[in-house]
Amino acid sequence: MYLIAQNNFQLIVEFGFLLTIGVILLLNIVPLSLSFVLLIALIISICLTLLFGFDAVSLVLGYSNYEFTHPYGSIALFSIVTCLTAIYMMDDLNLNNRKIKIFIILLVIIIALVGGTVHRDFLGMWILGLVIGLFLLSKSFRRKTVLTLKNIVLVIIITLGAFGFFQAVSVILNLTVISPFLRLIRIDQNSVTSITMVLHNTYLIGHNPLSAYLVNSTGFADGYVSLPLTLIKLLGLPFPEFYGTLVNKKDVIDYFVPGVLGYGYDFGYIIMILFLMYVVGVVLIGLKILKKYRSNRENGKKIYWEKRLYL
Repeated sequence: MYLIAQNNFQLIVEFGFLLTIGVILLLNIVPLSLSFVLLIALIISICLTLLFGFDAVSLVLGYSNYEFTHPYGSIALFSIVTCLTAIYMMDDLNLNNRKIKIFIILLVIIIALVGGTVHRDFLGMWILGLVIGLFLLSKSFRRKTVLTLKNIVLVIIITLGAFGFFQAVSVILNLTVISPFLRLIRIDQNSVTSITMVLHNTYLIGHNPLSAYLVNSTGFADGYVSLPLTLIKLLGLPFPEFYGTLVNKKDVIDYFVPGVLGYGYDFGYIIMILFLMYVVGVVLIGLKILKKYRSNRENGKKIYWEKRLYL
């Protein structure tokens, strides 16, 4: 009974723990080759691109919007950066990867377009995530950094062009729902009051229950930050906080304030810092694994390691 999540925080911790253990077992049991990793990353990228495309079409046609873009955006970024990592390795091995490279670039463009259609902030985070990913790869593979003045200007131009494209489409098709200016106006009108509310009502652990818009709020893990709602519904978990008032008030926490403050409000500053430390730790371990794998590839080995249970 103690393993059954009773609130959103427990569910996130249990899911993260099981995912971490699963990845460790996968790395120690399955002999991961470069082609296998690239194949899995491509499958994930293609599936998420289709989901995001369905999300965008549903929004434009006025049907039910599932909003796969936000909760699965980080996974899409992970899969695309993994594909780019494989491309870097194939370049070092002088393998012909031109067609795969073009296909991955096409996926990046499609995800940016359909994701930006649903959420304009997704477009900004998508571009920023790719820049950070390419920067880490350039350092790991001892290549020229991508953070040059030319590339920074190019990213700014692409971002402004993308926002302009969506604004033009919204005017031509009379679809205010995809207008970037409308989102910017909403942020301008609501962000200051939302951030002020969050900062004034967030404690070291949890938040002020009177500020949570919920009659039955406990002041901790009310559901503003959670795993994707579709996943929770699929698992049949009884979380009534996701329905009714919270659905209408959730934007105050997870849209009008920086995302990290959403973790702070829902769980408290201490847990927010622990989450950030966990993320940084995963990134550092991942870079260490990538460095060792690259070294093995340079020495002619096709697997990450020979001994099992390497940590």
